[in-house]
Amino acid sequence: MKRLAMWMVAGMLALLAQTAGAADVLLGAGDVVKVSVYGNQDLSLETRVSEAGTITFPLIGTVELGGLTAAAAEKKIAGMLESGGFIRKAQVNLLVTSLQSAQVSVLGAVNRPGRYPIEGKRTLMDMLALAGGFGGDGGDVVSLIRKRNGVTTKDAIDVVDMVRGNDFNRDFEVMGGDILYVERAPRFYIYGEVQRPGPFRLERQMTLLQALSTGGGLTPRGTERGIRIKRRDAKGVLQVIEAKQDDLVQVDDVIYVKESLF
Repeated sequence: MKRLAMWMVAGMLALLAQTAGAADVLLGAGDVVKVSVYGNQDLSLETRVSEAGTITFPLIGTVELGGLTAAAAEKKIAGMLESGGFIRKAQVNLLVTSLQSAQVSVLGAVNRPGRYPIEGKRTLMDMLALAGGFGGDGGDVVSLIRKRNGVTTKDAIDVVDMVRGNDFNRDFEVMGGDILYVERAPRFYIYGEVQRPGPFRLERQMTLLQALSTGGGLTPRGTERGIRIKRRDAKGVLQVIEAKQDDLVQVDDVIYVKESLF
């Protein structure tokens, strides 16, 4: 079930990645735009949007582009050229050659961590798709850190639960400056008389018997009697628990399998 759920998430992220560039760009400070006017090569211009969200364009001077889509910016420049009596029926083309104003950082256990531009309306799942989805050691939970009206918030979104339940109310829309952080999958550790001692991914509701199976099972010298789990409580105090096969394994548990005396 776990693997099926992760396949579902991977498939959805791949589909989102294919459509992630379809929406229009909202221009902002730092964006580099290339503007041309049909039939007027002397009006071609490549420039950066200022901190005030403006550019300076030949003949018409300062033009406010901040918050406009590329199509809306084309229409505005054309209108100013026409209303100023410079060009009749101006045909303006505007391309964004570098999008710097609206970027989201996707960090942690993803395949391609980095900063990604927001092209139009984007959600958490869209950004995960652009980052190539979860990495091999990625967990199910994504932390979304946002700053709105001077207040910083952090939400933990369980992506697998969201997809399984077909409930995308927590597929939040993101904005420039947001941070997505994918936690590493929780682990447990097993040593002693098992075939493959070491750290392993902790699956949901994993029992001790399932954990032993993940470690390849017992060696010929191992015994299921007296298996111990070393676990730290909420205060960090180490506890040693005599474990049963159907006990649930917890994050960072250390399982020790004894050698049989007979």
